Amino acid sequence: MRVLIGCEFSGTVRDAFRAAGHEALSCDLLETEAPGPHYQGDVSDVLDYPWDLAVFHPPCTDLAVSGARHFEAKRQDGRQQAAVSFVMHLARSAIPRIAIENPISVLSRLWRKPDQIIQPWQFGHGETKATCLWLKGLPLLQPTHVVEGRQARIHHMPPSPERWKLRSRTYPGIAEAMAAQWGSVSA
Repeated sequence: MRVLIGCEFSGTVRDAFRAAGHEALSCDLLETEAPGPHYQGDVSDVLDYPWDLAVFHPPCTDLAVSGARHFEAKRQDGRQQAAVSFVMHLARSAIPRIAIENPISVLSRLWRKPDQIIQPWQFGHGETKATCLWLKGLPLLQPTHVVEGRQARIHHMPPSPERWKLRSRTYPGIAEAMAAQWGSVSA
C-alpha cells in the first residue's frame, strides 16, 4: 500500500507503516528527525501521487480549543480561517482512505464532529491526550493495549521553545495501531 503521512516531521507514523511492509512517505515543512523517505515541503506538492491511504496531522496551533483565549485574534487576522481551509483541502483530496488527526478543536463546530476520539492509554501509554480522528474510507481505530495510569503529561509540559514539537509527536502505540489496522484495509 502507498501511504502518505502528511505534516509529520518525526517519522513515527511513517516508520510504523514501513515496518508493516508498506511504501510510506512522510511530508512536512520541517526536515525529518528520523532517516527515511521524507519530502520536505508543502504536502500539497505530493497530494496527486496515486496514494492508497493518507494520515494527516495538520498544525493545530490555530484550531485547538486549548488556545481558545486567542481565538478572537486568530479570527481577526485570518489564521483560523486559513488553518480550517488547509484541513478542508486535505480532506477533499482524491486519496480514497484518509485520517485527519487533531486535538479537540474548532473543526467539530466548523466542519463536523470527529468520527472518533482516542487516548494514548488505549494503545499502551499511561497518559491522557484526547486525539480526534476524522475518517474517510477507514474503520474506527480499535484499542490495542489499555493500560492503567492517566497522566496528563503533555498538558502539563512547562513552556519551552521545543514544547510544540514535543506535544505534536504521535505516540508509537497509536502509530503501530494505525499501520496494523488501516494498512490492511483494501479498496
